[in-house]
Amino acid sequence: MIQSGPVTPSHLTDLPIRPLTVDDLTRCADLSEDRGWLREEHKWGLLLTAGTGYGIDAPDGRGLAASCVVTRYGGSPDRTDLAAIGMVLVADRYQRRGLGRRLMTYVCDEVLRGVPLTLHATPNGRPLYEELGFKATGRSDMLVGTFRVTGTPGTDSTPGTDGTPRVRPAVAGDLQRILRLDAEVFGTDRTHMITRLPAFADRLLIAEDAEHSLAGYTAAWPNTHTHVVGPLVARDTATARALITAIGMSTDRPLRTDIDVRHEELIGWLRERGLESVAFNSVMTRDIPRLPGDWTRRWAPLTVAAG
Repeated sequence: MIQSGPVTPSHLTDLPIRPLTVDDLTRCADLSEDRGWLREEHKWGLLLTAGTGYGIDAPDGRGLAASCVVTRYGGSPDRTDLAAIGMVLVADRYQRRGLGRRLMTYVCDEVLRGVPLTLHATPNGRPLYEELGFKATGRSDMLVGTFRVTGTPGTDSTPGTDGTPRVRPAVAGDLQRILRLDAEVFGTDRTHMITRLPAFADRLLIAEDAEHSLAGYTAAWPNTHTHVVGPLVARDTATARALITAIGMSTDRPLRTDIDVRHEELIGWLRERGLESVAFNSVMTRDIPRLPGDWTRRWAPLTVAAG
């Protein structure tokens, strides 16, 4: 209900929270733009269908005052092993008036009570999340730039030569292999997200070794002016390089990816090939000491908003 007259902070924190649907996509994109972010309609569409959005309608009738999206992962519809929280936004005109805390408290303590949680936090958002019980358990390096193929022997060779894994587009018959590898590496079942990749991404690639075993996979999906590389799953640095090289050679768009900072060799290689670090985000967890799975093969998330 639209309220008239001046709105005080106590009134704002009493506003109802409601689920968001794909019908709210434009409102979500407007809120992103209001905060100086990209509109990212394509990503919002994925998050609102694979996950559940929560929002607070602006009392002045101008779209959303606040939003967030929850993506649940687990082995069955009635069991959640892990939930990722993302797209936590408050309209600029309602900043510092308790809406972000109200929404996060509702989601964490009512909707997801007892469920292990994770999120990627900007430096500005981290203090609030720490007050809500999240702890920093890692960092990601956001890299953006036009990928350059250097032509240096042994480093940017065509995938499948010089002992590098063979990279090819994924086909329908590869999906079950991808799902098995993804569950092993991420430590939870993400079927409802990964099965959307063929329609969501412009490219979905796999890497195979000489015995045709699946060594890794990645996707590149469009986000305004870039192709986002993620998820990126690979058994080693050489496989990660081969997958990214194949993506970089197939697009004229700049690349963006969010690499776990522990993968120092790959980050250095990406910087040598034209990508620059533009931000560092904290990977935070609550009710779980660290993310499940095998971080050594987990290089980049599909999106920091969904893990």
